[in-house]
Amino acid sequence: MKDIILIAGATGYVGGELLKKLLDGGYAVRCLARRPEALRAKGLAGLEVVAGDVLNAESVRAAMAGVTCAYYLVHSMGSTQSFEEQDRRGAQNFSNAAREAGVERMIYLGGLGRSSDQLSMHLRSRQEVGEILRSAGVPVIEFRASVVIGSGSLSFEMIRALVERLPVMIAPRWVSVEAQPIAIGDLLSYLLAALHLPMEASGIFEIGGSDRVSYGGLMREYARQRGLKRLVISVPFLTPRLSSLWLGLVTPLYMRVGRKLIDSIRHSTVVEDTKALGEFNVRPCGFREAISAAIHADGRYLKVDSRTIHVNASQADAFVAIRRIGGARGWYYANWLWQLRGWMDKVVGGVGMKRGRRDTDALCVGDVVDCWRVEAIEPDRLLRLVAEMKLPGRAVLEFEVTGSESGSVIRQSAFFDARGILGRAYWYSVLPFHHFVFRGMLRRIAANVGMRDDPHFGSVGSL
Repeated sequence: MKDIILIAGATGYVGGELLKKLLDGGYAVRCLARRPEALRAKGLAGLEVVAGDVLNAESVRAAMAGVTCAYYLVHSMGSTQSFEEQDRRGAQNFSNAAREAGVERMIYLGGLGRSSDQLSMHLRSRQEVGEILRSAGVPVIEFRASVVIGSGSLSFEMIRALVERLPVMIAPRWVSVEAQPIAIGDLLSYLLAALHLPMEASGIFEIGGSDRVSYGGLMREYARQRGLKRLVISVPFLTPRLSSLWLGLVTPLYMRVGRKLIDSIRHSTVVEDTKALGEFNVRPCGFREAISAAIHADGRYLKVDSRTIHVNASQADAFVAIRRIGGARGWYYANWLWQLRGWMDKVVGGVGMKRGRRDTDALCVGDVVDCWRVEAIEPDRLLRLVAEMKLPGRAVLEFEVTGSESGSVIRQSAFFDARGILGRAYWYSVLPFHHFVFRGMLRRIAANVGMRDDPHFGSVGSL
């Protein structure tokens, strides 16, 4: 029987990326999650999900049974209550359960920052959690990191949103604070290597990329790689608290999280103890390479809408309704809106919606589907369409089907890589329609799974 690895925090960004790496490596993984359906919907083979919460000691003990190694990737920064007290309780429950279950080691991701400094509540809490985990006597490998550069990382998405949306940026004092960002790929390499590190006692390892840079430097480098011209105006009076309020207006970050994040940014977060480079065979890249990887990880798209639905059918059966989309069958939902959009495109010299498709059932790369063209197709798994309408950017519509224990999960994602101010204005103008049209489309596709082979079936305009 394989050793069981437990992850607490697998629905977060780092935890989710680590989960995929562990499963790809053939490990037996169990996740403790408050929303188990969010993980089960991914249809990941070899994954065991236990419903629970680190604040519930009984659920943690149940999840810890038979575990040899446990990752603690939880924080309560988005909580409406005292996140420091919740972090203490969660860490204590986790460490106690690990000791009782005979867990061999715990691996924890905390934050960089000199304890001699007057740290923010967030950084102080991250380091306190490490102390509590070690208090139970189970060996703990604690990594302390600065900004994580990756598509989906909270810090990186803040930088991305600011640079993408603001041609002129107000730069308060905190943008000159030095950090040592680490690429998500390098962070995952450390987390995976910690499984096999010979150890008899706990250890703290400071990790970061190969160079240091200010937050302003990260913004300028992101703008350079995206080909965006940005004017940065430095001001001395925008405090962390005012910055967090301003951040809430111009980025999609949740206000409470944004405020705590900005409060932490005012501290320098650089590696001072380099022993991790000697203990681990990981040689991190620099911030320029990390930004490039993050930009290209999602094809440089700005995600507009993504949703999933479960169907009681095999992947092959679920994919049939997807590969037959468009043409005479239409787009499953609100076809009158699709036709209106096609007419508007024709008016400005675009291709419109009348091109149809060459075959009612089969698709291959390069095929036309009304106003779209097939960019990628994998049988019974993936269809990616790129728009050929007149747009201030690049639009992509993607369908992905994964198997689950009781059928399949269809994920529908719409992406838009906005070009300039006009592109962003277009993006925001169509968001309400995306919610209406794409939600209805996905439900209608699910309803069509297993239906009769009628070229006009699914072309009705409402549910």
